[in-house]
Amino acid sequence: MSQPHRARRLALQGLHCLDAQGAKVLDLVEAFVRDSRDRTDTVESAIQMLRGAYEDHEAIDALIARHARHWQLGRLAAVDRNILRLGVHELRGGRTPPAVVITEAMRLAREFSTAESPRFVNGILDAIARELRAQGGE
Repeated sequence: MSQPHRARRLALQGLHCLDAQGAKVLDLVEAFVRDSRDRTDTVESAIQMLRGAYEDHEAIDALIARHARHWQLGRLAAVDRNILRLGVHELRGGRTPPAVVITEAMRLAREFSTAESPRFVNGILDAIARELRAQGGE
């Protein structure tokens, strides 16, 4: 498993915990990530993704809600919601090509969610990537 994918997996697990328990467990979640047996750079990358996605989750959630037509954010499966949050965070950061972000999110959905989730995640993230690209003037 690649180190960037491993970092995304760790960040996803942390986001899921924060989604369930709230900010009060942020230190515990970071300790969980740091206790993994992964390389230091992988752990640091996971924590950066985790913090970035969590700290900006309100803006990220608003973007997801605009594109998840007929779905209230709270009714999405928690794992799908957090895969989307992580993906949107990466898309907004602009450091990783959108195709890579979407492919990785679909891979996480295949690993952790239902058979229908990769297609759902793909559709939402693709629409968000197009919106962000249009806003950026590309």
